[in-house]
Parts: sequence; structure tokens; C-alpha cells
Amino acid sequence: MAYPTESSYALGVLATDERSVRKLFELKKRPGGKPVPLIAGDRMILLSVVQSIPQQAEYYMDRYWPGPLTLVFNARDGIPPLLTGGTGKVAVRIPGAGPALDLARCLQLPATATSANLSSLPPAEDAEAVAGYFQDEIDLIIDGGRTPGGRPSTILDVTVDPPRVLREGRVVLRD
Repeated sequence: MAYPTESSYALGVLATDERSVRKLFELKKRPGGKPVPLIAGDRMILLSVVQSIPQQAEYYMDRYWPGPLTLVFNARDGIPPLLTGGTGKVAVRIPGAGPALDLARCLQLPATATSANLSSLPPAEDAEAVAGYFQDEIDLIIDGGRTPGGRPSTILDVTVDPPRVLREGRVVLRD
């Protein structure tokens, strides 16, 4: 499925289903070894995909969630290696208010949140662009209108101390 987020449309499959994750990579023509971020509706769902929540992560979760901050955790056993890019780490966020958060809360399962585009092309900012990229290759497009575009979520690795910014994005982190 495709759904709108705070910046662009994303592609979602059940994160713990290796076959679905493989299909997602094929659909996007995404090379293996490149991790895929996830969304979760709440912290209980987060705990289904991470080994633990480091104390330093709590600060960022309390301050920026729900919102466009993706945190990198050590992945729980059983998470498809394709999803983690073989790193043993998983990137997760509770998205900001809107269709992505509503979807994540309704699913009560972790879903992928990779941009709705073919690898190396710009992310889709409306349902028509999603349809243009994927034709009838996806099962569902949730049309939330045009997204604002711009920067994606910030990605912060909380498995290291101090945490390390892996991608600058919508959330500006200050010391």
C-alpha cells in the first residue's frame, strides 16, 4: 500500500513478513543492503521489533514523537535481514498526526515507511504520482491529497553514545 506521511507518500508492507519485504524491494528496484524505515502506532508496537529501548532514546521519544524523527535501535531476532540491510539495526518512528499515524495505530503492527518511488527518483507527493510510478503493482493507495514535500524524517542512531545523526531532516536536533 501507499500512504501519505509528513513529507511525501510512503510504501507500507508488514515489516515482519519477509516475503512482503522482498516484494517491496523488487517493486522499488531498491538494492539490497539498504535498510528500510518503519512506522509504529505506539511504543508497544516498537517493542515488537527492537531488542530494547536505550535510556538515551527515551529523551528523543518523549520530545519528538509522534513526529518526523526516526530512531535506529538494535533489531529484535526475527526481523528480516533485508529490512535491516544486514546491520542488525532497525529504524522506527511514530509518525506525526495524520494518515500515517492513523494507519499505524489501526494496524497495531509495524509497517515499512520507505518513500513511494522507484529507487533514485523523487518521492511521490500525491496519489497520482504513486500510481504513475507503480501502475497496478500495489494493492492500495490511501489518497490523502498532496503532501508538503521537502525534507524527510531525521534519522538518529541511538545504539551509540552519544547518538549520531545519520540523516538531517525535518527535525533539527540541538545539543
